[in-house]
Amino acid sequence: MKNSTLLIVAGVEASLTDIAANLEAVRDLSVHVTFLLLGETPGFPYYAVSAPPYGTVVIPEEWQRAVSENKAGLKDKADAIEELLGQHNVSGEVRMLAAEPAQIADQVARHAMVCDRVIVTDDLRDISDTAFKNAVHGVLFQSPVGVLLNDPKLTALCATKTVLVAWNTQLHAARALQQALPIIRQAERIIIAVVDPASDEYRDGEDPGVDVAKWLTHHGCKVEVQQFPSGGQSVGHTILARAGDIGADLIVMGAYSHSRMRQALFGGTTCTLIEQRDRAVFLAH
Repeated sequence: MKNSTLLIVAGVEASLTDIAANLEAVRDLSVHVTFLLLGETPGFPYYAVSAPPYGTVVIPEEWQRAVSENKAGLKDKADAIEELLGQHNVSGEVRMLAAEPAQIADQVARHAMVCDRVIVTDDLRDISDTAFKNAVHGVLFQSPVGVLLNDPKLTALCATKTVLVAWNTQLHAARALQQALPIIRQAERIIIAVVDPASDEYRDGEDPGVDVAKWLTHHGCKVEVQQFPSGGQSVGHTILARAGDIGADLIVMGAYSHSRMRQALFGGTTCTLIEQRDRAVFLAH
């Protein structure tokens, strides 16, 4: 974590009290904190614009007013956060992003490419679930880093005690584990959770989870392997239930083993973990 860059994606309604607590939590970690304030701009009303030379270009006043108010709100919040950075003596900067929903993923990904870890705050979900999901998807699909959700006190970065790793032998799970390794190494207890394991040489191995547990022990981690059936529940709800049983501070999981379209239509483990708000989760694709 030392000398790393932390990108926090937040909305205009982000609580200054929570931000101050975050800065206090990371002050001793020697990290650089970049705040990306995200405002969802209403789509430009192309239907209302006449096409020259047959008419004049008239931009609706309502749209201009909405854009101006959005930018003014972002500027006020940015100024307040800049002041907090100075008060808490934390290296950091504030950037503003006002974008249409379709542009959010690309723009957030551009900022995520030059950081070590991304946090998307819950206040953004309260403002616009579409903006929240687009920001998360931008990090997962268009950047090389992982995203941390549902952790308002940044416990995962500063004081993680128990981590549950939802493990299978697919590439996205391995990437999530690699991305979360700095967090995992400081935890007191790591549970490798294998749901409905396939004990097969060509699937999860003869003893699923043991190989990754051995690797983590070489990093000095205290690791347990737990194999258990879903028992008729979805895999996502099974993972959440087991995390609750062991009191996990954080769930680490690979995201989107199936396509986003399939998960949007039929649901899936990643959708379950993103939509829930009770348990901190670190995702990577």
